[in-house]
Amino acid sequence: MAGPGPALPLNAFHSPAPVLSVSPVTLSVPGRPVDLELRVSAPVTGTGLPVVLLSHGHGPSNHLSSLNGYAPLAHFWAAHGFVVLQPTHLNSATLSHLVADDPGAPLFWRSRAEDMRHILDRLDLIEEAVPQLAGRVDHDRVAVVGHSLGGHTASLLLGARLTDPDDGRVVDLLEPRIRAGVLLAAPGRGGDALNGPRADLVSAFRTSDFSTMITPALVVAGDQDDSRHFTDLGPEWHADPYALAPAPKTLLTLFGAEHGLGGVAGYDAAETTDEDPGRVAALQWLTWGYLRSQLRPGDAAWQTVRDALTRRADPVGRVECK
Repeated sequence: MAGPGPALPLNAFHSPAPVLSVSPVTLSVPGRPVDLELRVSAPVTGTGLPVVLLSHGHGPSNHLSSLNGYAPLAHFWAAHGFVVLQPTHLNSATLSHLVADDPGAPLFWRSRAEDMRHILDRLDLIEEAVPQLAGRVDHDRVAVVGHSLGGHTASLLLGARLTDPDDGRVVDLLEPRIRAGVLLAAPGRGGDALNGPRADLVSAFRTSDFSTMITPALVVAGDQDDSRHFTDLGPEWHADPYALAPAPKTLLTLFGAEHGLGGVAGYDAAETTDEDPGRVAALQWLTWGYLRSQLRPGDAAWQTVRDALTRRADPVGRVECK
């Protein structure tokens, strides 16, 4: 079903470029049970390109939760001036036959965040692996984006903490090289809020602490994203990373959106319960505008797309800031 689309010709505001996509780019990581593979997507033209680390979720599909997923976001951001780096985390179904019995399974929450650190440590090697990128990447302008479980990964890199259920130690994975983040349908608070029938699957989240998530972030929550399998708090649970974190934070509540946010994980994915190309198009622009303005202070992209899509007669959602 078609949904709300852009209210003005935003492509004219920032025209897309052709995109190159290379995969797999392989990094050998000591101690990791398999090599770290990633997809690199970038515009074919331009210099000083900022970097987006994109962390996939833990969905039921075999390949959407891997470097082969999230094309609606990765391709759009690359077409509009970002280098998008998508690792296949160890929780991916594509690796389940290799790592099912490894420590950290099935979510590998710590390893997922460490994947992003390894990528940042080796940006030079990634550029060498994709010769068309040589000299075109701005290593000082880095953001992280994650959907669902990927949102939890992003929150850790932005400064959120938890207590490791295995050893009782507080885990601090803040990555200072990351200047901004976007959390898409991310998990909320732990404690008594995790009272659903599948809450034990995310037992590590019971001690989630967003009060230390200091890096600027956009939290995106669907007002119909009711994760009853984890909590009875309703859709507001996914707004916790905004409500419980310190400023500066921005909350985008998408009207009518469920956990798939219209279909961000892949084109025509059967598991998307709220498929809506118009909603995805709006989210593409809104996330792009936020990231661009965060990584290029003074840039008006966020203001422009926010006004176009949330301040009209039929807004796609509402925005709150603190």
